Amino acid sequence: MPDKILVCVAWPYSNGDMHIGHIAGAYLPSDIFARYHRLRGNDVLMVSGSDTHGTPITVRAEEEGISPRAVVDRYHPRNVDMMRRLGISFDLFTETDTENHWAVTQEIFLRHLDHKVVYLGQMDQLYCVDCQKWLADRYVEGTCPYCGYEGARGDQCDNCGKTYDATALIRPRCKFCGGVHIEIRQAEHFFLDLGVLNEPLLAWINDGHKEHWRPNVLNFTRARLESRELRGRPITRDIQWGVTIPLPGYEDKRIYVWYDAVIGYLSASKEWAQITGQAEAWRDWWYDPQARIYHFIGKDNIEFHTIIWPGMLIGYDRSLNLPYDVPANEYLNVEGRKLSKSRRWMIEMADALERYDPDPWRYALAANAPESQDVNFTWEEFVRRNNEELVATWGNLANRVLGFAYKRFDGRVPEPGPLDAVDRALLDQMAPTFERVTALLDAVKLKQALAEAMTLAHEANRYLNQKEPWQQIKSDPAAAATTIYVALQVIDTLKTLFAPFLPFTCQQLHGYLGHEGDLFGALYTAELAETERRHYALRYDGDGATGRWALSTLPPGQVLREPRALFVKLEPGVVDAEIARMTGAAGQ
Repeated sequence: MPDKILVCVAWPYSNGDMHIGHIAGAYLPSDIFARYHRLRGNDVLMVSGSDTHGTPITVRAEEEGISPRAVVDRYHPRNVDMMRRLGISFDLFTETDTENHWAVTQEIFLRHLDHKVVYLGQMDQLYCVDCQKWLADRYVEGTCPYCGYEGARGDQCDNCGKTYDATALIRPRCKFCGGVHIEIRQAEHFFLDLGVLNEPLLAWINDGHKEHWRPNVLNFTRARLESRELRGRPITRDIQWGVTIPLPGYEDKRIYVWYDAVIGYLSASKEWAQITGQAEAWRDWWYDPQARIYHFIGKDNIEFHTIIWPGMLIGYDRSLNLPYDVPANEYLNVEGRKLSKSRRWMIEMADALERYDPDPWRYALAANAPESQDVNFTWEEFVRRNNEELVATWGNLANRVLGFAYKRFDGRVPEPGPLDAVDRALLDQMAPTFERVTALLDAVKLKQALAEAMTLAHEANRYLNQKEPWQQIKSDPAAAATTIYVALQVIDTLKTLFAPFLPFTCQQLHGYLGHEGDLFGALYTAELAETERRHYALRYDGDGATGRWALSTLPPGQVLREPRALFVKLEPGVVDAEIARMTGAAGQ
């Protein structure tokens, strides 16, 4: 029976174009993982969408004098298109401002209220006297009470990652007017009672089934729960943009973004089931105890996905599956500096795809993935990896072997003769490499899995240099046929191992090797109707995307197709040009 794998990916704010930090942190790792499991023949559902209700969107809307919906309508379709071009294969990438998501959020809110894990209480809230406005978290900034960072947001510090109440900020200032005439006033709001959820969450985290979790994620979560410092956390705000409270008397309040965004994993699963004509299919991933749910996020979102969201699920329906793994990534810096939208120090993924093919980006970001520590992206390293690893190592291996076979063996896989020790030594590396890569991908150790595959490519190049089939063909055509046959078997296996990472070029190679059909299904952008409007969604058609995770069985005589180079060499001048582009943008 195929495994049920639910891949849940962090919901990005739809207030701007996504940058490579977003891609490296959550969207590329989740896609690699989902593609791998699809190739294994497992039942994969990969969902996410644009977070449309966050205050970053309302802040941008007010700066530009437009509606929050207009901001979403600008950036959501652009990010959908970018992910399609990069090959991020969501079964559904939707958004939170849909009739479906509102209904699921409101139903969970009412159930939480009924189960007494949501209560009505008073909270201290910041109020700008000059603007005469309540200040939701993103409408205030100040000095972090933990690390002293002066640009801390009202709910979380980007420098140290700590979360806190906005009232804990030191020297808060209003983002509307820039003033400091701010008072702490009491307001009535609804709270999620994390205190009553502490013990069931602690029992879950200590259930003996978390050995596969990344140590930083598990240790952080366990420490927070063992401290027993969890308490009520407000889930509503005095704002006008967001999911309405399904109770009379609260028309001026909205459910706040952190509560409704994580519900998106469940609501998107339900939406996918509805639009594919199988309304109850979402239950296969949420209620089957054998199904596994993975959450791909950045490290700043660990608490929301290992404490708050599991607590919300427990408080809603204890029969629902809780996260199986939360492989949170660290941060990606660029040229030694932290990525920053406000300072324009970033590489927007859509813009980068205008100048470079998607697979080199996927490779560079996966090979330098921030899985266990912050990493630094440089344009010099991007060019080096493209030229030395993709072009010279993997691309050259595939092209010269296929080109030689196509020209010298009538466009067919040659019939091998007897294998010598060198032939067997290379072929004997295929199965162990395949097993190691499989185990690493299962464990969400994607960077190591990619390195293992590239190591086999290096070994195949050494084999070719030792055998020299271009010389063998002159005096011993049978020996050359054996060499090319062996090399083609390795290339066919490497095509499979690289496919989750490099889907576009591996699909090309799949065809050059004479195979029919798709390694993966089609990605397309759909317009989905809602009651009041339409929204753009990224959808994946998975037909033909299963059962191809296996060692090569490329038979002698299989007809090959004329190959072309898989990758393009980049000139050294790319480095200075791209740094100058970034520096110019940051100086604007």
